[in-house]
Amino acid sequence: MKKFAVLGCGVVGSGVVELFEKNKALIEKRCGQTLEMGYILDLRDFPDRPYANLLVKSIDPILADPDVAVVAECMGGIEPAFTFVKSCLEAGKSVATSNKELVAAKGDILLQTAKEHDCNFFFEASVGGAIPIIRPLHKCLAANDFSAIAGILNGTTNFILNKMIKENMDFETALALAQEKGYAEKDPTADVDGHDACRKICILSSLAFGKHVYPESVHTQGIRNVALKDVELCNQLGYSIKLIARVQRLENGKILPTVMPMAVEEDNLLSQVNGVYNAVMVRGDGISKAMFYGRGAGKLPTASAVLGDMIEEVQLDHTIPSQTWVNVGNTDFIEDFSAFSAKRYFRTTTADVHTLTEIFGELENRTVSTEDDETVFIVSASMNAADVDRAVKALAAKNIQVLAQYPVLVS
Repeated sequence: MKKFAVLGCGVVGSGVVELFEKNKALIEKRCGQTLEMGYILDLRDFPDRPYANLLVKSIDPILADPDVAVVAECMGGIEPAFTFVKSCLEAGKSVATSNKELVAAKGDILLQTAKEHDCNFFFEASVGGAIPIIRPLHKCLAANDFSAIAGILNGTTNFILNKMIKENMDFETALALAQEKGYAEKDPTADVDGHDACRKICILSSLAFGKHVYPESVHTQGIRNVALKDVELCNQLGYSIKLIARVQRLENGKILPTVMPMAVEEDNLLSQVNGVYNAVMVRGDGISKAMFYGRGAGKLPTASAVLGDMIEEVQLDHTIPSQTWVNVGNTDFIEDFSAFSAKRYFRTTTADVHTLTEIFGELENRTVSTEDDETVFIVSASMNAADVDRAVKALAAKNIQVLAQYPVLVS
């Protein structure tokens, strides 16, 4: 018999406990042995819960018990989660976590610690909730040389943008609705400013390309300034504005991770991902492209991913080599955002297509003019930051303003 411990009894932690108790016989069958819940660490008291006798307020009994083989970390944040997880790994106890902030900031250290003590640090639940994406990247798709990953990795922002697209809500109204339904926190900063998606693309980038990518290296822009007008006009051109987390390997071998609102072609499957759902598109030389889709958050979906990791960890008696990356100590392998190049959506204070073509070159075959003598259009050729800056200055010289612009994600 082996025991497991749960660190944190909030939404995800209580979900792990609930799902384990519900499917205990099935989980034990898949583990191939008896598994018992040994400890639940939380500073709060839960006297009315059926597992109140398992509650502890210190990590020490968990570290001291040799029967505890795996630990579920569901606390969130970096500290004390990092200290607790590192201590568990140093004691030879494998850890499964849903904590994307921890993995994005300290994943390289924790993976190395697990390797040194012949146990495992798994984090399937840290990206995409119940969507299996971590394991496919390092197992099912391990024969591929990856070139790009792009996805909708935050259900809150996707819900907000979807309400703006489908129901003509402005940002503030859609955010209030998301908070009312429990999709957004009282303080929605991590979601709407892109930090949550940034942490997730860091994890995917690190795993796909083998070197630790820190959030500070990712150009990150949220959706606070997305105007309903642009959502509507972009839609008329056949595009949907989505918050896209993306990493691409460039021709020079460097990678470029980004998080920002993008205009997504209607032919791209990501444009059809609505509500609180997430999706990840992976490009590799063996598969061309594959998409993973499902609920990206929630109590039981996330708990399902945590328990899936724990089941595999119970079955293992060694560190697996595939789910890992290294800390190279620098960011030389990450390209500066100024090199980012894409077609662009623009909204400007002129409907004079001749002038626009003179400045931007070829435009896609459709423009949309508004009642106030503005126009929106897609520039056919890719533009980098310098190209955009040049065009904005050329327009300003003609007393024309750029009111909005978004890069385009093509199929």
